[in-house]
Amino acid sequence: MRFARQAEDAGYEGLLRADHYRALTPDPGLPGPTDAWITLAGLARETKTLRLGTMVNSATFRLPGPLSIIVAQVDQMSGGRVELGMGAGWVEREHTAYGIPFPPVGERFDRLEEQLEILTGLWGTAEGETYSYEGKHYQLVDAHALPLPVQRPHPPIIVGGKGPRRTPELAARFADEFNMPFKTVAETAAAFDRVRRAAARIGREQPLTLSAGIVVAIGRSDAEAQRRAAPLHVKSVLPPEDPVVGSPDRLVQRIGEMREIGATRVHLRIIEMGDLDHVDLIASDVLPQLSK
Repeated sequence: MRFARQAEDAGYEGLLRADHYRALTPDPGLPGPTDAWITLAGLARETKTLRLGTMVNSATFRLPGPLSIIVAQVDQMSGGRVELGMGAGWVEREHTAYGIPFPPVGERFDRLEEQLEILTGLWGTAEGETYSYEGKHYQLVDAHALPLPVQRPHPPIIVGGKGPRRTPELAARFADEFNMPFKTVAETAAAFDRVRRAAARIGREQPLTLSAGIVVAIGRSDAEAQRRAAPLHVKSVLPPEDPVVGSPDRLVQRIGEMREIGATRVHLRIIEMGDLDHVDLIASDVLPQLSK
């Protein structure tokens, strides 16, 4: 809660949290996992301007019908500030730890596609009408499609991930934003190109926001930056990333490079949630430079 309030007071646009039920490092982390949407519901009542959402929601964790209700409810609680990031799910050990089925990657993407169809279908159903869906993995019969979210036709949908084929296709069909998480500028540019081509193939006319994720560890001195970067050297199931470690100007430079390849939004991942000084440093030394 302190982190969210600090971010809001410092002038950040939003706070999107990961959707995991187990730490990605060997250390289990106390007090343990929290559910993304229960946390966001609490933040919705404790903040006023901060946009809130998931980066990204695992399609394996929740059924699409109940998920539509959860997201709509939190959107109402926040006064229309929710964004829904969706992905196929990828950390097998957090599924086995809590008894969540973990099908092969092809099926996970099939389920993600059906979930996106259902979510947009439910939220696009007029009040007083019902929605039905017959898919391979999910079937809905005469759903009243309530509650409706505040944002119409629905909260912004973000499709994020590094998949070379189905991720761009799903982003082009369903998303308001595509996010490439925590990779180099060159890798991010290639992902953006794949999404642009996928959008062109289906004749998409609505503009698609392109965003980049950046892992951040900056400081007023090199020693401070290296201290903040230390957790990056801990063994983790995370794939290789391309963090920005160093001065605020180095982060400004990276954001500028992402802007040049088409990103109009960046998502900064701060490693230690309790490091509120890091939040303030970015707000004071980086954010003002982005409007120049």
